[in-house]
Amino acid sequence: MTFPSSLENAVNSWLIAFPALFSIINPIGASLIFAQATEGRTRKEVVDLARKVALNSLGIILVSMWFGNVILSFFGISMNALRITGGLVVASRAWTLLQAPAERTEAVKEKQALQDGKTVAAPDLMERAFFPLALPFTVGPGSISVAIALSSSIPPHMPLADYYMGISAAGTAMGIVIAVAYTYAERIVAMLGVGGARIVSRLAALILLSIGIQILITGIQGFSVDTIHLAHKEL
Repeated sequence: MTFPSSLENAVNSWLIAFPALFSIINPIGASLIFAQATEGRTRKEVVDLARKVALNSLGIILVSMWFGNVILSFFGISMNALRITGGLVVASRAWTLLQAPAERTEAVKEKQALQDGKTVAAPDLMERAFFPLALPFTVGPGSISVAIALSSSIPPHMPLADYYMGISAAGTAMGIVIAVAYTYAERIVAMLGVGGARIVSRLAALILLSIGIQILITGIQGFSVDTIHLAHKEL
């Protein structure tokens, strides 16, 4: 495997993984609520919190990508079963986002970010950088499912190292996007407004639905190929 082809494989993997992560995490929409959650804090506090939340989110994403298959193997779950399940979960989540009123989706996110009706503008602000701001507000069960599903969706004939290099780079890029979006959350609010953020959320949900269907189809194809091979062996 030459370096140019390895790089091409990694880029192709990145192009698969980054849109999926961006769609399910939706950092633009989440930044609107992050701005509300950090209202009244100093600029330095907001920047420090944004970086810490992004770092924690990145850790969750990478751990899910790197060790998700190990956990599945321990429980005897096949990759094709994960692809089908993950595809259904992702597609279902995306369909819900498309159909649900924007106000309801925003209310759920707000409830995750704001605890007991109070903002995170409290003395223990940085202590909430992992819970609830990183998990489940930024990276929730849906995002973890997507990360694990991506780790098992290796295209045929692509080296494992190239694929994991690409999806890991996508996870890292997602962490950077989260940091930037949260750091400049107030500017994003001023630029997009509520209506613009809702449009971005709907487009992201549509892309996510397509990705979920693709993952599902890949799993079904895998099961079909395995069944055909098994039938040939028995003959």
